[in-house]
Amino acid sequence: MTSTPHANSPSPQGFPVVIVGAGPAGLTLGNILRAASVDCVVLEAESREFIERRPRAGVLEEWAVRGLERHGLASNLLARAQRHTRCEFRVDGRRHRLPYTELTGHHHFVYPQPLLVTDLVREYADVRGGDIRFGVRDVRLHDLDTDRPSVSYLCPESGERQLIRCDFVAGCDGARGVTRAALPPHAARFARHDYGVGWLALLAEAPPSSDCVVFGVHPHGFAGHMARSPEVTRYYLQCPPGDDPANWPHERVWAELRLRLGAADAPPLTEGRLLEKRVLDMHNYVVEPMTYGRLFLAGDAAHLTAPIAAKGMNLALHDAFLLGGALVAYLTRGDGDGLAGYSAACLERVWDCQEFSQWLSEVYHGTASGDPYRAGTTLARLRRLFFSPRAATAFAEQYLGIMPRTS
Repeated sequence: MTSTPHANSPSPQGFPVVIVGAGPAGLTLGNILRAASVDCVVLEAESREFIERRPRAGVLEEWAVRGLERHGLASNLLARAQRHTRCEFRVDGRRHRLPYTELTGHHHFVYPQPLLVTDLVREYADVRGGDIRFGVRDVRLHDLDTDRPSVSYLCPESGERQLIRCDFVAGCDGARGVTRAALPPHAARFARHDYGVGWLALLAEAPPSSDCVVFGVHPHGFAGHMARSPEVTRYYLQCPPGDDPANWPHERVWAELRLRLGAADAPPLTEGRLLEKRVLDMHNYVVEPMTYGRLFLAGDAAHLTAPIAAKGMNLALHDAFLLGGALVAYLTRGDGDGLAGYSAACLERVWDCQEFSQWLSEVYHGTASGDPYRAGTTLARLRRLFFSPRAATAFAEQYLGIMPRTS
């Protein structure tokens, strides 16, 4: 919505930047602005306790961690995160390890998103004194196509509508937030791709059963194993889109995981209580451009990458680094080049990840498609990946988010 707010709104407050959403993108952006003495406010619909416990992604690419480190936001992460140097495919009952650190010199960090969010909100609110308002309702955006935009919301304590005038709005409120919906239909192109499969996302109270991420490629469907902590493991099982988690009782889940991740020389899975079961319909989308007037989108508000390639949190951080630098340059030096080029700079990496996700989806899902042609081409891709060092290196670079030089 871009209309003028109600005339009876209380006297407006003013901030250079209003950030809608307290996920990794919004909190990283807020910390970058606070470090540069640029005032901002973060609006979040949920409570602090909720965002610090919400289970989400856990794989961070090395470049993203180095970016957090440059901004003084990675001390806990570097002290506590696991470092992964390889991944493993299990196909036809055999294990194939891909040592991507040997191939590229880079590695992954495993650090659950709730821990990163906890670190970021503590740094923003408790250390740097940033203004963050939890539990806000009915957020509305106004006059985005002018140089005097504003944001209003219902205060959870008083129930009154509060109005904040600003210079810029950063939309970091995810796939179901209000900021993307504020884009007029003529202002952006919405590109979407549906994979036609679902994933049953599982969080198990069980130690990891491997020292690395494991991808099971099986005629029954894909299965994934990802460590989250020494006590908790994330699993995925391919299922029909829209499936009901109730169709997957404890015994069925572990039977399918044992089948799809089975290999002759693999240790048995360590089973445990299932803490979470939810079905994700695999789809991607991209909003292009990621800007409208004084609104700048970041993270899942601008683009969604299904967990197929573990890119979502990394892309959100990339957006935040670029947007934070661009806003600081404009608001402290009057340099508008970064804001002008923000969308194009983000989308280069976004589309690279979209393409890799699409390629990897065929690898994961082709053998279970029921199509002999797709199954055959999937196995051909895997043979090339396992036995060609050049193909393995190319995969590793995309898997680790190492972007090619384009100039």
